[in-house]
Amino acid sequence: MKFIGRNFRYLFLAAFFGAAIFVWYAVGLENRHGLLTVAFLDVGQGDAIFIDAPNGRQVLIDGGPNKKILQELAKVMPFYDRSIDMLIATHPDADHIAGLNDTLNNFNVDFIMEPGIYSDSAVYAEFKKSAEEKKIKTILAKRGMKVILDENARILILFPDRDPAKMDSNNASIVAKLVYGKNSFLLTGDSPQKVEKYLVFLDKKTLKTDVLKVGHHGSKTSTSESFLGYTDPEYAIISAGKNNRYGHPHKEVLDILEKFETKILRTDELGAITIQSDSENIMLK
Repeated sequence: MKFIGRNFRYLFLAAFFGAAIFVWYAVGLENRHGLLTVAFLDVGQGDAIFIDAPNGRQVLIDGGPNKKILQELAKVMPFYDRSIDMLIATHPDADHIAGLNDTLNNFNVDFIMEPGIYSDSAVYAEFKKSAEEKKIKTILAKRGMKVILDENARILILFPDRDPAKMDSNNASIVAKLVYGKNSFLLTGDSPQKVEKYLVFLDKKTLKTDVLKVGHHGSKTSTSESFLGYTDPEYAIISAGKNNRYGHPHKEVLDILEKFETKILRTDELGAITIQSDSENIMLK
């Protein structure tokens, strides 16, 4: 009996120390040292952007076209973390929201933001059904909204500024500016040049940004010279699938970016692209 008791005691101590090591390991992973992390995930021909604020709040903007989003999230989130504070669906096209369905099935989500344009696709119907079944609060994006992530980090909604119900899906894309201190990221969904032109009209003095997520995967329908001139990014991120059938990114867009001496980073060439900010400096991870 003494032998059994001693073994039990050893097993208890081993379990205790194992749990302690796990806790300290988790704390170490969660320590962000005041850094904002923005990961442009490699989901193929689609968009998915993961934002991890200094205080640990997390936002996923779009989810790509399939289950690959789960593999990509596993690379940027601790294995024990099964929650995301907010999902933002920039518009209801499958290459942006199909992966969000898998995200909803595997993570606890507090809020969903979408532009307010609806689709009759099966993918969008599943997205709405999942949100309703899980009773997730849905917010319709509107210009002027602010999503406060941290004391010094926020997402500003620049577009849409009206009811987008009758707009083309790409035209209705949510355009958001993530700001952390002196640094910013302009995230454009699939917005075409006419929306870019409108944003120049509205915000020409405040469009300057460090990082531009190039619209519509580098399609020539987006990224006009005027828009690039006013945004003047140091880095341009292109999210596209390798050898995709659309030929994204188009040469016209690459030529414009090179003309402005913008550093081009492409998921089809580099895989996931992670950028960090300490509120004053932008750093490639």
